[in-house]
Amino acid sequence: MTNAAYNTDLPRTPANFQPLTPLTLLERAAHVFPDHCAIIHGAQRVTYRDFYARARRLGSALAGLGIGRGDTVSALLFNTPPMLEAHYGVPMCDAVLNAINTRLDPAGIAFILDHAEAKVLILDRELVPLARAALEIARVSPVLIEYNDPTAPGADTLGGTDYEAFVGGGDPEYPWQMPRDEWDAIALNYTSGTTGDPKGVVYHHRGATLLATGNALHAGMRQHPVYLWTLPMFHCNGWCFPWTLSALAGTHVCLRAVRAGAMYDAIVTHGVTHMCGAPIVMSTLLAAGEGEKRDVPQQVEFLTAAAPPPESVLAAMAEAGFRVTHVYGLTEVYGPAVINEWKRDWDALDPEAQARLKSRQGVRYAALEGLDVFDVEAGQPVPADGASLGEVVFRGNVVMKGYFKNPAATQKALKDGWFWSGDLAVKHPDGYIQLKDRSKDIIISGGENISSIEVEEVIFKHPAVAMCAVVAKPDDKWGETPCVFVELRPGREASAEEILAHARAGLAGFKCPRYVVFGELPKTSTGKIQKFALREKARAL
Repeated sequence: MTNAAYNTDLPRTPANFQPLTPLTLLERAAHVFPDHCAIIHGAQRVTYRDFYARARRLGSALAGLGIGRGDTVSALLFNTPPMLEAHYGVPMCDAVLNAINTRLDPAGIAFILDHAEAKVLILDRELVPLARAALEIARVSPVLIEYNDPTAPGADTLGGTDYEAFVGGGDPEYPWQMPRDEWDAIALNYTSGTTGDPKGVVYHHRGATLLATGNALHAGMRQHPVYLWTLPMFHCNGWCFPWTLSALAGTHVCLRAVRAGAMYDAIVTHGVTHMCGAPIVMSTLLAAGEGEKRDVPQQVEFLTAAAPPPESVLAAMAEAGFRVTHVYGLTEVYGPAVINEWKRDWDALDPEAQARLKSRQGVRYAALEGLDVFDVEAGQPVPADGASLGEVVFRGNVVMKGYFKNPAATQKALKDGWFWSGDLAVKHPDGYIQLKDRSKDIIISGGENISSIEVEEVIFKHPAVAMCAVVAKPDDKWGETPCVFVELRPGREASAEEILAHARAGLAGFKCPRYVVFGELPKTSTGKIQKFALREKARAL
């Protein structure tokens, strides 16, 4: 029999219940560590006291424009201080931050501005030509606020208000607003839109807080970490790390562009402890010239997503001073929600066995309540045998609210109590999942399923290969057959025959590519290979 006393005369009040929001993390950091350096950008140094005051000024100034609950503030910015300030200042006035991919074309940006109903656009003056072209197409006419970065001043302008003047006009003591409900939207992020118009993924305050603190836990952060911004903040709100750093009063080291020399200089000069990025960031570090590369005295924790790095890359990164951890997630789950949690007894294994384990995506973040691999037809978990293929599903507080103004897509993605990712994977006996493909990337040749990721992993081990991607090429006999696109390492050579022989040595015959194409691979702004573009090329071969 239930004891009703636990639910009687024990009300939820402001004293014992507050909505979760990452905004309180900055408030606490400014109170406890007011003089600690929060942001480094070129010669600029911003303390937590000033970071908090500037975020409040921004929120106050936006409120002065009439911006408030449910309004969208878009940002077309690089990894600079205004982007960090926007992550706090925008939700401080109860508005929603929409960080836009700076490498989209004008039509893509115009679509996002219109779909998001942007009221304000904060932009870097270097991006004025891009913004001008987008605004000529867009239906909305947002208020323009322009940031003139002292490290890379721009000459062009759209006549918008200067960012420093705008923030300077705000109140540093602005009584910012807690969300009315932790389910309130804090950010709007658009998917890449490779198969049509991008979808707007809505984050809430609760999820942002939990993923931000989950990052600190799983990235092994302690008090005052130093984080280098090599991951774009427009990508899943920088995997929520703009909020994570405040939880530990860490230091943000801003970086406008990912260049080998600039990364090594920042890592050594500022004592960087953590960074994130796609495999292309690792490739850039490892390919640094003699005049760019520097000895790294401290171990740097490097979180990487997308394709798992091969053994040779892991070894090279370790030798350069980086410890690589593989994470996995999607825009719809606030960035990384799955981690290849390393176990101490695995340290005793040989490098090849370790590399095999590191190629798995892993297990759920502590902030995620459910992760599994489901048989799509049966709607049940696949056996944990490392072979049965199914779709990765997520459940929990770090799953999106849904797609903005797209109920049909939301209903399709969030069904039967799970978020269906579209990623295909197997589940190993120890519960760790391993991706095998996107559902749209699986190659069906002669009725047999071929994992493009499996083929890529083998070809990637060729010493001359820097990057590779495998897609389906239509075939009259087999229906589809694998076609591999290869980007070679600088100064290295390899023939198609060599690549195919290498593939045959590590793959079953039916899985081996029949075509090899050399050249630079098309990539997104976050370093992911654009397979849709390669599929078009394969069809045209």
